[in-house]
Amino acid sequence: MKIINPNRNEERAKELLEICFNVFCENGLENTGMQKLADACKVTKAGLIYYFGSKDNLVVEATAYCMAKVEDDFMANAPTSFEDIERFLREMPYLTAKLHGAKYRFMYQVYASPQYREHGKEFFKGVNVRYRKYAEMLSGKLQMPAEYIQGMTYMFVRACVHYTLFEDEEYLNLQLNAIRASLRAFIAEAIRQKGDIT
Repeated sequence: MKIINPNRNEERAKELLEICFNVFCENGLENTGMQKLADACKVTKAGLIYYFGSKDNLVVEATAYCMAKVEDDFMANAPTSFEDIERFLREMPYLTAKLHGAKYRFMYQVYASPQYREHGKEFFKGVNVRYRKYAEMLSGKLQMPAEYIQGMTYMFVRACVHYTLFEDEEYLNLQLNAIRASLRAFIAEAIRQKGDIT
């Protein structure tokens, strides 16, 4: 992402991004002006312009930065072993909805807008890279190929986000059961291959 002011204090910029993102999530895109953001940050509008250039740039940067942090929070709760996967499947949809519901609703408001759609494409390219890294980190712990974990992660995150947005238990349970069925098939195939080897 292009930084508008390369001379800015990056730690302070991150603080401002988080404050502004929370204000956006609470009030929505159209109901949040620069003055409201400046008041929440305890700076002047000129101060925000110095850091981010415009409201549009602030929207884009805050959304990308803060939603990447949400991913990190999500992965901090990732399963630590194959046996821990079921705990992860049961807990994370509800934890995601509780902790990050407003963030996901705002993110989709932003990236579904024609004004920000290209930025959304760039953000999700980064998601692909990050999910691959997460999958590679989990591969040894879960004793599964990274490609399989990455695919299951997409399916699971989609289920969590859909639940967060709409509290649709039926959709959630269908997705979770599809993941469980895939895991059972994965185990059965691993056992069959082991049997073929011996």
